[in-house]
Amino acid sequence: MVIAEFAIFPTSEGSSVSQYVKEVIKVIENSGLRSETGAMSTTIEGPDLESILKLVSDCHRKLIEMGARRIHIDLRLDHRLDKEATIASKLKAAGKR
Repeated sequence: MVIAEFAIFPTSEGSSVSQYVKEVIKVIENSGLRSETGAMSTTIEGPDLESILKLVSDCHRKLIEMGARRIHIDLRLDHRLDKEATIASKLKAAGKR
C-alpha cells in the first residue's frame, strides 16, 4: 500500500481558489481510492505508486481544464514494504485513533 499526502491548487487565479479545490476534491472522491481531506491537504491510500500518480495527473488535468495558468503541487509518499500500512494504521500508531 502507498500512502500519499497531496495538495494541489492554482497560484495564478487570485487569493481565493476554493472553486478549484472543490473540483479537485470531486476528482479524488471519484477515484475509488481511500482518502481523507483535511484543511491543507488530502491523504490518499493506493495499492501502488501508479494509482497515486494517475490521481495526481487527473487532478492536474482538471485544473488545466478549468483554465488555471500556474499550478502548485505538493506530494509526499510513504511506501512501506516490510508490512502493510494504511491511513488507519498510521493514525493508530501516532495515537490519533
